[in-house]
Amino acid sequence: MRAVTWQGKESVSVETVADPVIQEPTDAIIRVTSTAVCGSDLHLYGVLMPYMKQGDILGHESMGIVEEVGSAVTSLKKGDRVVIPFQIACGSCFMCRQGLQTQCEVTQVHEKGSGAALFGFSELYGSVPGGQAEYLRVPLADYNPIKVGTELPDHRYLFLSDILPTAWQGVQYANVPDGGTLAVYGLGPVGQFAARIGTHLGYRVIGVDPVAERRKLASQYGVETLDLHKDVADELREMTDGRGPDSVVDAVGMEAHGSPAGKAAQTVVGLLPDKLAQKAMETAGTDRLSALHGALDAVRRGGTVSLSGVYGGTASPMPLMNMFDKQLTLRMGQCNVKRWTDDLMPLVEDPADPLGVTNLVTHQASLEEAPELYKKFQKKEDGCIKVVFQPGSN
Repeated sequence: MRAVTWQGKESVSVETVADPVIQEPTDAIIRVTSTAVCGSDLHLYGVLMPYMKQGDILGHESMGIVEEVGSAVTSLKKGDRVVIPFQIACGSCFMCRQGLQTQCEVTQVHEKGSGAALFGFSELYGSVPGGQAEYLRVPLADYNPIKVGTELPDHRYLFLSDILPTAWQGVQYANVPDGGTLAVYGLGPVGQFAARIGTHLGYRVIGVDPVAERRKLASQYGVETLDLHKDVADELREMTDGRGPDSVVDAVGMEAHGSPAGKAAQTVVGLLPDKLAQKAMETAGTDRLSALHGALDAVRRGGTVSLSGVYGGTASPMPLMNMFDKQLTLRMGQCNVKRWTDDLMPLVEDPADPLGVTNLVTHQASLEEAPELYKKFQKKEDGCIKVVFQPGSN
């Protein structure tokens, strides 16, 4: 099959690799019909390189048609149409029963001290081949796949794999009071959905992003928008009676704009041999923190900051004195996809499309165009907000 593979810093290629096969009786194989590029893929593309191996298959936002099931699988059959959550969970352990599928006790990557295994996300999360490919092996297939209908196009369902529930969880974790104000730092794919979810739930939403096209898209959903500049926290306070927003979602993560020290640290780590680089990332502050620190500055006293953006540094400095003084709540974590599926399914199937899942995709392409589109997405060129590949298309 053809698959998007990691080859080195800011380098991916499309290669012919072995088809996946049933390895355990609980596995399924799906033929991938749509698979997206996520902001988290860019972390692997440029920052988390020490945990990657040449030839790793990328991608964790996929859906398709079941081609084969293992002998122990009872809930799926060949021909079923399914969305595949980015994490691999058992559905029955203590953590899964708490709705914390990203902490699944069956698939935790103990050798790295990490939570549940993830598709296409480096040895930190199990080195599981990803879904930017023509076929995908899905472990624990009686629980993980989300069965969907056959009448609506892929893009109505695809984002249930990651970014839509990630945004939903981010807003839920933000604990916005009724009639309150939610600020969203970063209007990439997750930030777009977080902002739209906020307005859908009746909050006042203010989005912050340096890219004009992203601000324009968010404004179509009733979101007030601000350009990113050094005084944006003051501007947010001016818009909210001098207090700041009740809640902030940081949808940016470790590669924030305006973080020269963090960028320098990431550059240095990227020059080290893998084992030394891993050690540096596991013991040092290697994140660009301007978005997170901006969110902590902007949020009102007694407010909540919710982290949806991914961070990777173990010792990243935090303004704890101010956080304590402001009596802030901080919530974070990889999204527990299946915890939110029942909330989101009616919204993605609603003919009115209240969250705009039909207009987020800016670039659709075949797998063969992956190298070019990874670069465009990283550099935010050509209005690139969300890329979806359709394996098998030309």
